[in-house]
Amino acid sequence: MEEDVIEEASARLTRSESRWVDGSEVDSESPPLSLQEAWSTMHEGSPSGGSFRRRLSKKPRRVDSLDVEAMGIAASHKHGPKDLPLWGVFAMAFQTLGVVYGDMGTSPLYVFSDVFAKVPIKSGDDVLGALSLVMYTIALIPFAKYVFIVLKANDNGEGGTFALYSLICRYAKVSLLPNQQQADEDISSFRLKIPTPELERALYIKDKLEKNSLWKTLLLLLVLTGTSMIIGDGILTPSMSVMSAVSGLQGAVPGFNTDAVVLVSILILICLFSIQRFGTGKVGFLFAPALGLWFFSLGSIGIYNMLKYDLSVLRAFNPAYIFVFFKRNGVKAWSALGGVVLCITGAEAMFADLGHFSVISIQIAFTCVVFPCLLLAYMGQAAYLMKSPSSVERIFYDSVPDIFFWPVFVIATLAAMIASQAMISATFSCIKQSMALGCFPRLKIVHTSKRFMGQIYIPVINWFLMIMCIAVVASFRNTTDIANAYGIAEVGVMLVSTTLVTVVMLLIWQTNLFLALCFPVIFGTIELIYLSAVLTKIMEGGWLPLVFASCFLCVMYTWNYGSVLKYKSEMREKISMDFILELGSSLGTVRVPGIGLVYNELVQGIPSLFGQFLINLPAIHSTIVFVCIKYVPVPKVPQEERFLFRRVCQKDFHMFRCIARYGYKDVRKEDPHIFEQRLVDSLEKYLRREAQELALEVSSVELSLDNMSASSSDRIVQHGILELQVPLLSDQRSEVASSSISGPDCHLSTLPSSAVPSDEDPSLEYELSALREAMESGFTYLLAHADVRARKESVFLKKLVINYFYAFLRRNCRASFSVPHMNIIEVGMTYMV
Repeated sequence: MEEDVIEEASARLTRSESRWVDGSEVDSESPPLSLQEAWSTMHEGSPSGGSFRRRLSKKPRRVDSLDVEAMGIAASHKHGPKDLPLWGVFAMAFQTLGVVYGDMGTSPLYVFSDVFAKVPIKSGDDVLGALSLVMYTIALIPFAKYVFIVLKANDNGEGGTFALYSLICRYAKVSLLPNQQQADEDISSFRLKIPTPELERALYIKDKLEKNSLWKTLLLLLVLTGTSMIIGDGILTPSMSVMSAVSGLQGAVPGFNTDAVVLVSILILICLFSIQRFGTGKVGFLFAPALGLWFFSLGSIGIYNMLKYDLSVLRAFNPAYIFVFFKRNGVKAWSALGGVVLCITGAEAMFADLGHFSVISIQIAFTCVVFPCLLLAYMGQAAYLMKSPSSVERIFYDSVPDIFFWPVFVIATLAAMIASQAMISATFSCIKQSMALGCFPRLKIVHTSKRFMGQIYIPVINWFLMIMCIAVVASFRNTTDIANAYGIAEVGVMLVSTTLVTVVMLLIWQTNLFLALCFPVIFGTIELIYLSAVLTKIMEGGWLPLVFASCFLCVMYTWNYGSVLKYKSEMREKISMDFILELGSSLGTVRVPGIGLVYNELVQGIPSLFGQFLINLPAIHSTIVFVCIKYVPVPKVPQEERFLFRRVCQKDFHMFRCIARYGYKDVRKEDPHIFEQRLVDSLEKYLRREAQELALEVSSVELSLDNMSASSSDRIVQHGILELQVPLLSDQRSEVASSSISGPDCHLSTLPSSAVPSDEDPSLEYELSALREAMESGFTYLLAHADVRARKESVFLKKLVINYFYAFLRRNCRASFSVPHMNIIEVGMTYMV
């Protein structure tokens, strides 16, 4: 029985190529510890228990969160949408109406008015042609492309441009930041099952992407461009939706002119952005019912108009009317495509907001509610235009029966605000994801919901969006020019998604080559045609999203470029392990009680920052932990897989490396006291497991030496027992300990005795006691006050970008972690890149 246990443990040890041991760290997935919980985590008789109890008794002040227990409910992380019963799926499908489809649902307010602003109505064929274009555009892009194909290209249930990029990064090392580790692939949400067909082609594409730095850069630029376009949507959607809804008052209220429309729109926008700090969760229960009522109104009004005015608009299902439309109007028809594309604004939200719902719920909502209601709304408006073509400027409100005007106006305004809310929230999410993947300067993020970690609020971005929206409304003063800008942003995002999904098909899905190429050929061609139409309106407002996208693209790429150069500089300047070993366990100075947390970005090697502390400080802490906060290309890292620990040098050095891994959707808690407690807790678990694994190694060696003479075995055991008596802080080290190295920067002294269980190992207990004593003395955060400068021989453009632009972003961004200001020691560092 004992041999079976040893054999099983040895097999587990063999599978683990490196000595990383998973621990846990408090974050938004764990509630704050109570005094009793904190005390129970300490071992009985620990001298640090009383002090630790006192330290946790004071509740930390909430700085960056309205609710720091954002993921305190375990079920919110453990149970996903896939676990819901059938009635739960339908309930979730209803909820998607208020979050996902608000933007697309408000498009009937302005589509036909924009289309026929470019093409005058000369006959009923023009109306039928435009209606046919709208119907088949909705059927091809949102329905065929997104509902049936793009939604399946999700990253463990997460969607969006960065989700596709992270998915590609897991299968090919295309990230420009060289901090990938083999251990990251052991995260439960990291690996996906790779199918066997077309494997050779997928490996060829993977090899080309990994070896060609140009392709890596182009892929990153493509992702950043798509994200920049989404941020541009966050500016244009509120402007377009709110102004379109308010413009309905022009014909209904005497004297309500353009100035009044602009003024009322600005007031609504100010109110909309002012309530963002309360979070969508506070008013979220109103969203789905309001949008459900809005879609019901669209469908009902559409049926009413068809039955009353002209039921023959059903002929628009014949795509031949599209050909007739282009034949009759020529270049004007092609220009009108810029208005047609507005019928699918918000289609990208189906994929971007996937993390809050499930694929099946979004598919059900679009197929059963959104698609038919939109078709009925456009057909009803077309039927009204067949009888009253002069009403094209206010087609939506004119087609509403007079008795229902004011109720529909209120619902339309509310729907416009909800559509704006959804796009603003999507902008916050995109920026958070880009920050997590090192592509955007760190900003203050407020988590506004206890249940949904995706509901966040970024104050700086919120007020920036508000100012830009007010400027757009005040400058353009009409929806036509805003629509020209809106179309470019929408089509740009769709083209990026088409390109990235094609890469996913070839690299990850390994789809048949013909089918994989049909996707970009069909949908890419349609989107390029629409893009060519909207680009002709650059001088009529289309320049706006291009300016927004260019500005955000410069910010994101500069931040990523500078961060990569800084990391490579740290890698070049890291301290040699031989130099640390020459200093000895005292590190050339005095070791004083306490735990020093050296924050750095390296996943291996000793940072040059530590060398600066050794030079400038007369004493160093008895326990040193190199802490690296690292984001991996997965949505969420399970709490039990959060921490990786590794020992640096021999035991008597008391130095460890700790890597805290987070996904781009994970929420970090910024309570340093609880972080410290969990860090020590995890470190204790690591030390105990390390002792067990070393004991199992020795056991396997002893079993393999069964044929050795009894006297030789006795000598080995006696030597092991003597080694266990050597104090950890003694200058004496055995030859085995000094030559035992695990990994490039990890030295593990061997425990050659298996006779003593790990929990009774004197060496282990001594080290645990030393750790508790260090914790009793407190924690100190050793940080770098870094300055990044371009080398003198660098070109002028690089000096300009690094020395001024990147330096400005670094000075004004937030730290990636929160530490007590009283426990900080900083040292100046200059990185020449």
